[in-house]
Amino acid sequence: MSDDRTDGGPVLPEPVRDHLGQQLRGSLPVEDKPRFLGDEPAIPETFEPQLRRLETRLKTHEEGTVAVEEALDQILDAFGVKPDEPKGP
Repeated sequence: MSDDRTDGGPVLPEPVRDHLGQQLRGSLPVEDKPRFLGDEPAIPETFEPQLRRLETRLKTHEEGTVAVEEALDQILDAFGVKPDEPKGP
């Protein structure tokens, strides 16, 4: 895991992250049977807000990336630039 953060927030030292990860894994229930669609949630409900934020962040990032790509393509088209063509002399 990288110590670089794009949001500028504080970064926990790796030993602290490892320790917290071990505690988290220890608190999650271990299932002997496989989970199937429609079964009760595989993770505790206490993690639901964090998962929703993560899903929202990932979806926003994906949609934003697509929107920027489309906007850049339109700008290049307006100037008659073909990104795959080699530049002039």
